[in-house]
Amino acid sequence: MDKIEQLLLQYKEEMMETLQKWVRIPSVKDEPASGAPFGVEARRALDTAMADCEKFGLKTEIFDGYAGHADLGEGNTRDALAILAHLDVVPVGDGWTKEPFGAERIDGKIYGRGTSDDKGPAVAALYAMRAVKEAGIPLRRKVRLILGCDEECGSSDIAYYKKMTEMPRSGFSPDADYPVINIEKGGSHIRFDGDLSEEGLQVLSMQVGERANVVPGFASALVEGDEDTAKKAEEVGKQLGFPVKTTLGNGAVIIETTGVTGHAAMPEHWRNAIGQMLLIFKALGVQGALLEMADAIGMTYHGENLGIAMRDDISGALTGSLDIIRIEHGHVTAIMDVRYPVLFSPERMYELLNQRLRYLKATDDHTRPPHFVSDQTELVQELLEAYHEVTGGEKKTIAIGGGTYAQSMEEGVAFGALFPGEVEMAHQADEFITEESVFQNARIFARAIVRLAGKKSEE
Repeated sequence: MDKIEQLLLQYKEEMMETLQKWVRIPSVKDEPASGAPFGVEARRALDTAMADCEKFGLKTEIFDGYAGHADLGEGNTRDALAILAHLDVVPVGDGWTKEPFGAERIDGKIYGRGTSDDKGPAVAALYAMRAVKEAGIPLRRKVRLILGCDEECGSSDIAYYKKMTEMPRSGFSPDADYPVINIEKGGSHIRFDGDLSEEGLQVLSMQVGERANVVPGFASALVEGDEDTAKKAEEVGKQLGFPVKTTLGNGAVIIETTGVTGHAAMPEHWRNAIGQMLLIFKALGVQGALLEMADAIGMTYHGENLGIAMRDDISGALTGSLDIIRIEHGHVTAIMDVRYPVLFSPERMYELLNQRLRYLKATDDHTRPPHFVSDQTELVQELLEAYHEVTGGEKKTIAIGGGTYAQSMEEGVAFGALFPGEVEMAHQADEFITEESVFQNARIFARAIVRLAGKKSEE
């Protein structure tokens, strides 16, 4: 491994410059164009990444702008070691103090949307493959880096990729945490619909949230009211401990709440601005569907007031976050992102919801099943060894609420790229990754490649 370590040290500055180049491409999902099903910027990100792979001597192929792959070595694709990462990013959102696509380097950190989720880990994987190649390490199986462009919006990219070509059976996705994640909870987007009451506070409009997997950090609503309404809203905010701003005009009040944005897989770590707004509505006397939403969801994060709270010893507790809401023409539609335990039934969840709700109807907008890989597999054990060799960290497996590309493989796990003790920056304002983290990830991935794809000494 000495040769690989030396090469990675040589690459370190170039690695950071490559990440800056990738981050400067605003690859948020957009309107489709010719050859660009997720928008021209996502396609540009894919073309840029594939060009860098080719520059290092990897064999590449692009699949109609949905995804691409880069191969190191030869062999049967089914038996290849797959590394899956994504180039698309969530929308910028509120609260930034840095240029979201500026890729500024400040005090050992690179700032920008996608630095940690997931371009930094993708760059680290690419340079790990380059180091293994240039070190002349003989391989017993092919290593395939697969880069997609729609992970944040349902992974239609990988679904398309699997239709067009063969997916390796085994591999990892560096899109979560270390050491190894061998359990991913199931996920469901619950859609709530209801007609607004003509009694109590009248909410005229509210349009908050862009993605169901992003906790919104800012919310604005237009309600009927006067100076007293505005004053009471601000007082309630103070009582509940969050900032509320109001603006008066023409018999109506604009109410604004500010929370803390973050990834919906860990909603209890952030502060949901929609939940805050619902509590304001309740205090101002809203009735019907919105009162029910405030009581049943509000600022709760485990479904306890919806009657769906559940946990198991394998994967932990159910989590839920109301991340999108649309109020117009006397109707409310909202989407709640739920991550449910392995032993929980989504069908039963919807039965319980509609038994509990009176003014709202809950329907399944999208559901994915949980994913589990035994911790006794060669894949998991060798990844744990690679992680331990570089960091000295504990060799253990964990469960998460997030869903990664690992689910697209029969034997896929999430492996990194967030180290224990690091701040989770995915989907947050001023997202960043440390330069040291990118470098250490490359070291770990290189060792993982050698362990899982390198020829054994007896060979």
